[in-house]
Amino acid sequence: MTATAQLAPQLNPDAAWEKLIRRDKDAGFLYAVLTTGVFCRIGCGSRPPRRENVRFFGTAAEASSAGFRACQRCKPTGPAGSNSLDRVRKHIEANLDRAVPLAELARISGLSPFTVQRNFKREFSISPLAYQRALRAGRFRAALKEGDSVTDAVYNAGFSSPSRAHEAAQLGMTPARFAQGGKGERINFATASTPFGWMIVGATDRGLCWLALDSTKATAEATLREEFPLADLRRDASLSKLIDAALASVHEGSDLSHSLRSVEALDLRGTVFQLRVWNALRQIPRGETRTYSQLAREMGMPNSTRAVARACALNRVSVLVPCHRVVGVSGSLTGYRWGVERKRKLLDAETERTK
Repeated sequence: MTATAQLAPQLNPDAAWEKLIRRDKDAGFLYAVLTTGVFCRIGCGSRPPRRENVRFFGTAAEASSAGFRACQRCKPTGPAGSNSLDRVRKHIEANLDRAVPLAELARISGLSPFTVQRNFKREFSISPLAYQRALRAGRFRAALKEGDSVTDAVYNAGFSSPSRAHEAAQLGMTPARFAQGGKGERINFATASTPFGWMIVGATDRGLCWLALDSTKATAEATLREEFPLADLRRDASLSKLIDAALASVHEGSDLSHSLRSVEALDLRGTVFQLRVWNALRQIPRGETRTYSQLAREMGMPNSTRAVARACALNRVSVLVPCHRVVGVSGSLTGYRWGVERKRKLLDAETERTK
């Protein structure tokens, strides 16, 4: 493989590398990785390469002629579409009060409906429709917490009915109950002793909403009561299978979401940004770690390191949404909601199983 057809000489390689580290989507060039033989867009969400393995190219044709193949994740041979996606995103944000069909987004972006859907989901880890719903849900939850009536919050957030708000807001409970701290909502739970401490799982009828670790059975159960102080909490031994599945996800690498039967969904509640971070956490391979800044760069948001760290800290479903795989810049095991020593044990168990 050769790499003689490199970036135009007017761009300094060091400057190009800085743009790559920042994931500057407007950089106007591509990069290739010698160890993989793949070339990518600068904003690709793939794992950051080592500096010595990187080559820069002005066009896809140059990269191909040097022997590199196109990345299947960021599709560097297709239209860049970053400005188009920005227009799509802004259009959705400006029209939360009505449905925005894909055909409309296609017209304003100059792309086909299929391409809009595919590129938007790849860029933002969420579909255009789900993005709109999440924005509405965030507005809705904020209004409830500020004391608005359920009816006012529903329609001011852009929903056509309370049932639509309940469905899209990912509350796991009715709007009124959410506003009242879960009053009257039923959450089943189970606890068990594990190598990582006492584990508790909690589930609404919509899905798994809580998975925490603590030093004793009593303190583990207290975490659920603190999160849902007015909910009707009921012990349910059948949910212990979720604890077994969570442990299997650590020791065997199985995906807990494929092990769920009676509870097949995750009842995660958060802002659009938080949901993106939690989704990105699930993409970190077992046995590997990322720093907060690396995770932010992989998400295409290199200036959002502190916000990423905050979203990790607010994760309600440990192990399955593996925030324990994110470490400090020096590799230190800092900032784990369930305790640094448990974080160490989880990482050691995952690393040992991947050897």
